Amino acid sequence: MAIRSNSERLKRQRNLMLATLLSLAALSWIVVIQQPGMNAGAGLTMGMTVAVFLMAWIAMMVAMMFPTAAPMILMFATVSAGQKQRSQPSVPTWIFVSGYLLVWVAFGALAYGVAVAADTLLTHSTWAPNNATRVSAGLLVLAGVYQLSPLKSLCLSKCRSPLSFIMTSWRDGRGGALRMGLEHGLYCLGCCWLLFAILFPIGIMHIGAMVALTLLIFAEKSLPIGTLIGRVAGAALIVYGSLVFFVPQALPGMTM
Repeated sequence: MAIRSNSERLKRQRNLMLATLLSLAALSWIVVIQQPGMNAGAGLTMGMTVAVFLMAWIAMMVAMMFPTAAPMILMFATVSAGQKQRSQPSVPTWIFVSGYLLVWVAFGALAYGVAVAADTLLTHSTWAPNNATRVSAGLLVLAGVYQLSPLKSLCLSKCRSPLSFIMTSWRDGRGGALRMGLEHGLYCLGCCWLLFAILFPIGIMHIGAMVALTLLIFAEKSLPIGTLIGRVAGAALIVYGSLVFFVPQALPGMTM
């Protein structure tokens, strides 16, 4: 009877955690969609300061990545709750999530720096504006090639196996949970960083592109044929990038 009660309690906690993650993601989607002028701002940074950019970036990360990271977060929460029920030291799940988000915030800061440098180059160079579409085409092709690379496969395998990751990477204590979150964040970043990079020539807050990437990342991580879907997406990006190189009009919403 006690075992059944504990099982039901863990199930309720898991459902509550899932509802919280999805609610935060939904609220973040609302915030992103309601931002005025995000798709047509000045330059790659859309005229935003680094603080405003990072706030928008965090909202975008929560909107896009919380649904895809939910299985890993739920696995951590389940193991931690089980420890608590056995009167063992446990750690709040938010510490694990904080480590995960720290990786993406750091990447956002780096992306902002690169965008500022690119905007400066576009302003002071005659070559860059005339070849911006070709650079964007190259970025699309590079993202497609990366989708087919061994490094992508390694990172994706870690993200597709929450139980395996938890069993092989578990560390006790708050510091251990933070480190686990950082490690998972790095694997997640390794899966997706070039997919996010291709948002810049389209528009960093382009809603259609965000939805498409969210669905792709979710499929890669969660569906039985996710690895195949990722490879098909890679081939499609290579073809699309090649098309954009010769037909610039094939890249709508160009901001470069």
